[in-house]
Amino acid sequence: MAPLTTFRIGGRAALFLEPQSTSDLEVVAAAVGETGVPVVVIGKGSNVLVADAGFPGVVLRLGRGFRWAARDGERLSAGGAMPLPALAGVALSHGLTGLEFGVAIPASLGGAVKMNAGAHGRSMDEAVSRVELFDLRSSRLRGLAREEAGFGYRYSGLPVDWVVVGATLALAGGDTVSIRAEMDRAREWRRRTQPLAEPNCGSVFKNPPDVHAARLIEEVGAKGLSVGGASVSTKHANFIVSGPGATASDVLELIRRVRELVEVRTYVRLEPEVQFVGDMEPVGD
Repeated sequence: MAPLTTFRIGGRAALFLEPQSTSDLEVVAAAVGETGVPVVVIGKGSNVLVADAGFPGVVLRLGRGFRWAARDGERLSAGGAMPLPALAGVALSHGLTGLEFGVAIPASLGGAVKMNAGAHGRSMDEAVSRVELFDLRSSRLRGLAREEAGFGYRYSGLPVDWVVVGATLALAGGDTVSIRAEMDRAREWRRRTQPLAEPNCGSVFKNPPDVHAARLIEEVGAKGLSVGGASVSTKHANFIVSGPGATASDVLELIRRVRELVEVRTYVRLEPEVQFVGDMEPVGD
């Protein structure tokens, strides 16, 4: 699984499938229903930590058949495999504003919707008007309005066995010069503040109310802290980077140590944003 994640670490999956159509998903649903084998869905592999022992089930990643975009007035629809930065570029090409923040999020549309990804004070629930899903349990398509998706901060109420196969975004007409400038600022901010040259999963912890997790981690002196080949980034304290020889166990132990330091010294309990795949001791509530 290592090459399929931005951490570049993680063991083998029992089976990796890349469905290209709803028909493919129906085949997966039938096999899963008959065998009870566990399933996990990944997008571009950011925000994911896969256990060193891997995952004893099916890893599902939507294929190129789900990578498409279409405009209808000020609404932009796209498949779940569409990279969010690319979709932000499509919005720009049509003079649509409201998705500029997506250029700084290295995720697929499906993954971004599932976790309600966000940046620069904006999040997906502000843009999404409808979500298209495939229910692996019942083997059928479902459509949900934004209000039915259970969005919260870096969270949605969508069940784990519902695959986000597409979404419609309600945007607004805007000035392309202003839209491009906002996207350029987002790209520059990311380049300047994040360890893009080193393998990482993005933000490790959710921001508590009224404070940034990175600030708390810096305050307790955890910036640069390391376990094995994993270390807290010296460029952004809410990022963990995996160096040569790093394992998922290193990252997990480092997450625990940072979390404990912050809680003991600031009385704030950080909650992980990263999703854990495979057999690992749970971290967080």
